[in-house]
Amino acid sequence: MSEGVITKRDIRKLKLEELKEFFVSQGEKPFRAQQVYEWLWMKSAKSIDQMTNISLETRTMLKNHFVINHIKVDNMQRSADGTIKNAVTLHDGMIVESVLIPTEKRITACVSSQVGCSLACKFCATARLKRQRNLSPDEIYDQVVAIKEQAEVFFGRPLTNIVFMGMGEPLLNYANVTAAIEKITAQKGLNMASRRITVSTVGVAKMIKKMADDQVKFNLAVSLHSAINKTRSSIMPINDTNSLEELGEALIYWYQKTKNKVTYEYVVWKGINDTQEDAEALLKFCKLVPSKVNLIEYNPIDDGEFQQATDSTLTMYMDLLEKNGITTRIRKSRGKDIDAACGQLANKT
Repeated sequence: MSEGVITKRDIRKLKLEELKEFFVSQGEKPFRAQQVYEWLWMKSAKSIDQMTNISLETRTMLKNHFVINHIKVDNMQRSADGTIKNAVTLHDGMIVESVLIPTEKRITACVSSQVGCSLACKFCATARLKRQRNLSPDEIYDQVVAIKEQAEVFFGRPLTNIVFMGMGEPLLNYANVTAAIEKITAQKGLNMASRRITVSTVGVAKMIKKMADDQVKFNLAVSLHSAINKTRSSIMPINDTNSLEELGEALIYWYQKTKNKVTYEYVVWKGINDTQEDAEALLKFCKLVPSKVNLIEYNPIDDGEFQQATDSTLTMYMDLLEKNGITTRIRKSRGKDIDAACGQLANKT
């Protein structure tokens, strides 16, 4: 009889205490676990062989038991505006995309949290891909590390910000997203500040309340696009089960618990949400909790159903919001020429 193939466990699935227990079970000193842990999360080792201050014998023993299922950046595209899009292959062959967005003052990593998406927003290319699975904390962490390295190589500057605005709905992979953020912000991890991380959701009300209860330190952005239920439901099916009233109540709860402003991401489309009534509904919603608005330039996804509103419509929105004390900015999309802009991530590569 042939023996079954033994699948080695990814060493990054072990907590520090479990790693210590493993070393003790092998007759090794527990402090070795701390060394390995630093290699994994501070130095972002891609293989056990990179752990050079650990003896060859110990490294061989580790390789007999474990692997590091590191992501691979299989295809990197560079935009005329400097944006870099990565096609990232996961250990099981599935693919997600991540984006490096450079501006004068910052370099932002836009990372994915799921393979595909289950939420079917009509204006988003990712929504046309079936959700295959959630990403693990280390797969999310690896995307950040890859972009951190690209920032240093191509721009000679550090990574400054992280946004969970890539493929998938982060709050439907909440445990893994928060575990990844823990590793990214830990002193014995990448040591990035929580205030430089933004998690963007389409508005899963009960999970926003959970974030508030968990007293998370990162920022919250909501992909809103309409403050009128009928309009929002027509473009974002999530609104049928998480109405604007429920979302508003969750955001009030969030603010009471965290005292953190909410950012609304809002695209204005021709013939969909481009009237004075739409703008006034948004203003009213903005007054529920301290907030700011990003009016986002739309990026077409082939079929022409959604078209960017006129500049005069954007100005109308901007004037109304600013006149009423809501900080508003028009966010120009970057990386459109390589399908790397908001809503365009669809694994075309």
